[in-house]
Amino acid sequence: MELLTPSIGLLFWMLITFSVLMFLLAKFAWKPILGMLNEREKTIADTLNEANKARAEMASLTAKNEELLNQAKEERNLILREAREAAEKVKSDIMAKAQKEAEEKLAQALREIETQKKAAIVEVKNTVGLMALDIAEKVIRKELAGNKAQQDYVKILATEAELSGVSASSN
Repeated sequence: MELLTPSIGLLFWMLITFSVLMFLLAKFAWKPILGMLNEREKTIADTLNEANKARAEMASLTAKNEELLNQAKEERNLILREAREAAEKVKSDIMAKAQKEAEEKLAQALREIETQKKAAIVEVKNTVGLMALDIAEKVIRKELAGNKAQQDYVKILATEAELSGVSASSN
């Protein structure tokens, strides 16, 4: 039963030991422990503040990145639109130039055709004139008695001239 009812001497020494222990702990252990706890609490608070700042900065950077991305998209669209417009302009310029060249070539071809047509007419006239002279020469050389004989001879010469003209053109 001694353990349940301690003696006064034991209580006295327990009280003195406890007081000395409390004094030593208060003097040497509690201040450093409380200081370390306060320091740890301050470090945690600072870390949380820095994390909040980093989160806010990250949100700001994300917004800036989004804005830059939108600007880049707008610039890309502008460049593409300008490129399309330039391509359309080049295309229309090329088409106009080709149209102009085609018209010039057509006009030149028409001029050449007209020139060749005139040359052909002149050649036909010259040939007809030469044929008429040839016929006239042959008629004059041949002295025929009557008008009927001259007309028959002219028909024969004209037929010969037609045949020689046809055979010359087919050669």
